[in-house]
Amino acid sequence: AVTPVAAVLPAGGSGERLGGATPKQFCAVQGRPLVSYTLRAMERISWISDIIVVVSPENIETMKSIIEKYGHKRVMIVKGGITRHRSIFNGLKVFADNEFANHLLQKPEVVIIHDAVRPFVEEDILSKVVMAAKEHGAAGAIRPLVSTVIACDADGCLDHSLERARYRASEMPQAFLFDIIYEAYQQCTDYDLDYGTECLHLALKYSKTNAKLVEGTADLWKVTYRRDLYAAESIIKDNLSQQVCVITDVKEGVVQVGFLLHESLKSQIKVEAVSISLSKTDSQPQNNFLGQCYNFVCVNDKKYAIQETQQLVDMLERSNIPLLYPVVVISVHLDISENISFSIEMEEVTRIKKFAREVKKKNILLYGLLIQCK
Repeated sequence: AVTPVAAVLPAGGSGERLGGATPKQFCAVQGRPLVSYTLRAMERISWISDIIVVVSPENIETMKSIIEKYGHKRVMIVKGGITRHRSIFNGLKVFADNEFANHLLQKPEVVIIHDAVRPFVEEDILSKVVMAAKEHGAAGAIRPLVSTVIACDADGCLDHSLERARYRASEMPQAFLFDIIYEAYQQCTDYDLDYGTECLHLALKYSKTNAKLVEGTADLWKVTYRRDLYAAESIIKDNLSQQVCVITDVKEGVVQVGFLLHESLKSQIKVEAVSISLSKTDSQPQNNFLGQCYNFVCVNDKKYAIQETQQLVDMLERSNIPLLYPVVVISVHLDISENISFSIEMEEVTRIKKFAREVKKKNILLYGLLIQCK
């Protein structure tokens, strides 16, 4: 049986170390709030049933607008507390506290706790900490220390240093059997809730659970300072350049071509296949993939392929994505008819060329591919 897994994302920080008025979780990276990238990383994983994002009361409306704008699914907003631990505790309560009786969610066997400002978490490390939590009760990602940790005396002079090889930096994600971490929070003192920082320590202190430590990857770092935003932007740009969205209409033959393309590309780059009708009234495609990808392959067998491409380009322009980074669109037209003359085909190619010159000025690089299926 599949283990019920939920995620709690504390996103209530004020971002004081970042500087500026906007909390870091809401700072725009490539035109999109940082927290939205983290939510997307979580919701792409099908076995995570519920995602709880905990925000401070003054930012609840901002969070609601982000979820609506970017079409996030399986996400519930919870009001945070005045400290990190109080916020996490509030996030856990939606599964077990009668205070939330109106919308109490199914209690998971395992809960993931992950910072909203760590957007580069991958399914592999999430799966590892969840499996380790199932076996040991608690688990967390760790990384080697980069700098040596030293202790100062009362006069501000060196007292002693720690042997770096014996210590690790605690990172996120962390995972727990739900009952273990929830009971630990229920037993916490006010001092723990106000001054504690480490969830794994609470599980050890109150539930006598020794966490399994799982070696994490270098991309688990937390956006803390302003310079981190620039680093995040660079990583996101690099990731986006290696992703492609294959768009087909719902016709069986066209969907099959899209599937074959997806299968041939997925070993080399990240591919997402979407079968939709690109009608002008349909705004759902924008929520599904615009803002998440910069490379598109559109496969269709319409008589005039340019009309479908025009609709996608219109949506791209409305999203303002091309203003930030060049967008590549490859329009693949499958010609399965036997009676279209060569002159009509050339006319269509000429129209696409002209259209490509126009949209290039808007930072959209359009390429046309005509395939005759005889």
